[in-house]
Amino acid sequence: MALNKLSVDDINVKGKRVLVRCDFNVPLKEGKITDDTRITAALPTINKLLKDGGKVILCSHLGKVKNGPNEGESLAPVAERLSEKLGKKVNFVSDYNVTGDAATAAVNAMAEGDVVLLQNTRFRGEEETKNGEKFSKELADLADFYVCDAFGSSHRAHASVEGVTKFITAKGGKNAVGYLMQKEIDFLGNAVENPVRPFVAILGGAKVADKLNVINNLLEKCDTLIIGGGMAYTFLKAKGYEIGTSLVDDEKISYCKEMMEKADKLGKKLLLPIDTTVAAAFPDPIDAPIDTEVFPSDKLPADKMGLDIGPKTMELFKNEVKNAKTVVWNGPMGVFENPVLAKGTLEVAKALADTDATTIIGGGDSAAAVNQMGFADKMSHISTGGGASLEFLEGKALPGVVAADDK
Repeated sequence: MALNKLSVDDINVKGKRVLVRCDFNVPLKEGKITDDTRITAALPTINKLLKDGGKVILCSHLGKVKNGPNEGESLAPVAERLSEKLGKKVNFVSDYNVTGDAATAAVNAMAEGDVVLLQNTRFRGEEETKNGEKFSKELADLADFYVCDAFGSSHRAHASVEGVTKFITAKGGKNAVGYLMQKEIDFLGNAVENPVRPFVAILGGAKVADKLNVINNLLEKCDTLIIGGGMAYTFLKAKGYEIGTSLVDDEKISYCKEMMEKADKLGKKLLLPIDTTVAAAFPDPIDAPIDTEVFPSDKLPADKMGLDIGPKTMELFKNEVKNAKTVVWNGPMGVFENPVLAKGTLEVAKALADTDATTIIGGGDSAAAVNQMGFADKMSHISTGGGASLEFLEGKALPGVVAADDK
């Protein structure tokens, strides 16, 4: 996948209508935004285009919109919060059709430096999610240029992510990436394609099945692959160890054996937990107090469940990180939602915070863990995508990245 993309710094938008696909998929509670991180993250790209005299038309999805357009999933609260943050009025087109007469009229009335926000793109249902030509063209008809700044949606070939770009190109416009997309490409893309070595990848989380292609791809790219979290137990069982009542995916045991053989063949280090923090059962509720013991990973009691890496493993993983120049981390080392079982994840986060290496957190639970533990400002990059980050790490071409013009 070519990573040298046209960016907002390469286009002249003065007097032009610029459609920007943002990620405004923010959590709402009773119509109020509970976390506006994604809105704040979009500001640098929006402000750049406004400063350059563009007419900025914003679009995004919000929620899954399973039962058709509804006020509960309208972007109205986003328009309000965005107005506050930009310090100027955002003209919100509330029409459930997203494009159409109301949107066209709002765009036609724009002066340089104005902002219009369209309604939730998923209100168009399958026209959006199945990359419909009609909706793609209607979006493109509103604009001269297109900018994608929604990394979290870039792995989906939707009308507002991919389809629209063909129609912008057809009328002589340009398709660029915003600052958020650029940062993801620079860090995640380049970490995988040409890392500064030694390159250490750390994978955790519950399921091996979710990370099959990531494990396979990263083994070819990294120098050391560290595996923790629930997925480690399937690897330990593949080695013939007793894993007690720990989480296991029996269908993936032969795959884990293959991956261990592949690591040997390629001369890569594959590190698994050497000791494990166990308890009688999974905590219920998840943050309930819990009694734990530590056992060597090859001697877990048959009636106990592994729920975090043990202290020796923490040291092993930390030492490996110390010598790295690039570290990518995706997935917690244990049940980090429980204070007693969060130690492994915390120690890995600390090790990343203390190193001079380029540290990249691949979205999802690891991003949540790093934020909650207060280490966010110590990381080189925290990815804003969950599924998109994983697909990037798998080496897949992301439709939203591919669709942007090359420089």
